[in-house]
Amino acid sequence: MPSQAGHAALTPSRTNNGQRSQVTHRDAHLQPRPEGLFCPAGGFHVDPVRPVERALITHGHADHARPGHRHVMATRQTLEIMAIRYGADFAAQTQVAEGPLRIGDTRVSFHPAGHVLGSAQIRVETRGGVFVITGDYARTPSPACLPWEPVPCDVLVTEATFGLPVFRHPDPLAEIGKLLESVRAFPDRAHLVGAYALGKAQRVIMLLRAAGWDGPIHLHGALQRLCDYHLDQGIALGDLRPATIDRGAGKAQFAGAIVLAPPSAFASPWAQRFSDPVIAFASGWMQVRARARQRGVELPLVISDHVDWPQLTATIAELAPAETWVTHGREDAVIRWCSLNGHIARPLRLVGYEDEPE
Repeated sequence: MPSQAGHAALTPSRTNNGQRSQVTHRDAHLQPRPEGLFCPAGGFHVDPVRPVERALITHGHADHARPGHRHVMATRQTLEIMAIRYGADFAAQTQVAEGPLRIGDTRVSFHPAGHVLGSAQIRVETRGGVFVITGDYARTPSPACLPWEPVPCDVLVTEATFGLPVFRHPDPLAEIGKLLESVRAFPDRAHLVGAYALGKAQRVIMLLRAAGWDGPIHLHGALQRLCDYHLDQGIALGDLRPATIDRGAGKAQFAGAIVLAPPSAFASPWAQRFSDPVIAFASGWMQVRARARQRGVELPLVISDHVDWPQLTATIAELAPAETWVTHGREDAVIRWCSLNGHIARPLRLVGYEDEPE
């Protein structure tokens, strides 16, 4: 249900065809700008792609959390992740988002997004109503972070990374089962699994543990610091070891082993250390076979930390906001679905958001 902020001024009216019509100019309260979403009443941007005076950050992925802002507010874990990635001086000032906070003429709170460790949706209450900026979010529970929390609002700002009906993510444990089946089928080959450093790598590790793999998992050095941080946060990842080849052992040292690395490592000399490895990649994009072929992926694993089409449309239907604003993804398909199902929607067409940069 929409929030009660603003009372009658926020109540949707009905057009002749039964669809809701906008009765306030909410786009004056949250505006897409070249730097990112801007809230004039609070004087802050959300996930800005250029340096700004005050930034509210949804999560630590590098396409949302960038250095160089003067003041940054985020969850404690997101701030610590940004410090790991960019150094302690990534912003002039930082503030942990704890509880509802007053910023200018707004009231702001952070709520779990279920995407990666520390990820949050940002609820912004202004005279124009209640806005919820999801950042990136996932409704399939991940043991590596707090689960997504439904937040009632007047305006839902939703991602649409996988906003096409074709995207229906399978059971992640079944996908991990494919990896383990391949390890059993090819015991003489190392399995190199591409996984982004924040969120996906830890999720793959925890899925492997849940599926019964209790042996060592080897890590490319680029994944080590963020895995160590998850361990510091009390998240059990089991036996992790560096993917370092002993000179005396040769390439056969990793026969039958599972090795996690950033996808960019597969095109580097690092991957040549392994003898005839099986190349796998864990991503929602692996449902698109052409992408798997382009990356030279032999074993695509469709494991996503975003909502798929059924979850995205279910979120809009369940929250029933007065308006849905769609960004960084397949906006047109989601807006078309909204139109057919009696929801008012508009594209934001923000730039700068993509897969996690490596």
